[in-house]
Amino acid sequence: MGPADIFHWLAHENARVFAAGKPLEQAALAMVMAHGRGASAPDILTIATALQRPEVAYLAPQAESNAWYPYGFMSPIEQNQPWLDGALGAVDRVAGQALAAVGAPERLLLLGFSQGGCLMLEYAARNPRRYAGIAALSAGLIGPPGSSLDHQGSLDGTPAFLGCSDVDPHIPEERVLESAAALERQGAEVTVKLYPGLGHEVNEDELEHVRRLIDGLPA
Repeated sequence: MGPADIFHWLAHENARVFAAGKPLEQAALAMVMAHGRGASAPDILTIATALQRPEVAYLAPQAESNAWYPYGFMSPIEQNQPWLDGALGAVDRVAGQALAAVGAPERLLLLGFSQGGCLMLEYAARNPRRYAGIAALSAGLIGPPGSSLDHQGSLDGTPAFLGCSDVDPHIPEERVLESAAALERQGAEVTVKLYPGLGHEVNEDELEHVRRLIDGLPA
């Protein structure tokens, strides 16, 4: 193992965590948020402001070099290793901090956009339990075309929202639908919205669906 390999194994190990909303130690509900490729933790926290739910503790880890893994989310998984495992580990550490504060996974929400949304979906599928909610904006489960997206374990009725453009240049519509079906097979209650002609962006309707997850309302 050379120096570059050692660096890769350490990727995201010391990810800085940014926060917004209510202080974690005072909150009854927490949301872990993952930013997209080329963006930052402060960028994804602008969604926290737009949601207008200040009672939630929002936590966002910062990816090394502003990317969670180097290649596309539909590349062979081994091409994105060990960065992908490091990114999943970073999410797990932040989720663990949140759980220690709020007391139960039913009080923990997961949200991500683009590459961060793919990461959050993959984290939830690999670490299934009853979360307060999952929101994947312009995202899908990770894996090459034709591969199984199924994971073991139950999401036990977790409400999940997947929102994406029907012509997103990075996220094929088919993968969004495949991901929704895989989450449903794990026991999630999934809502999918495909927006005609939308760009690679977050819109107000998606924010409203996330607000409903926070408020515990049906989609």
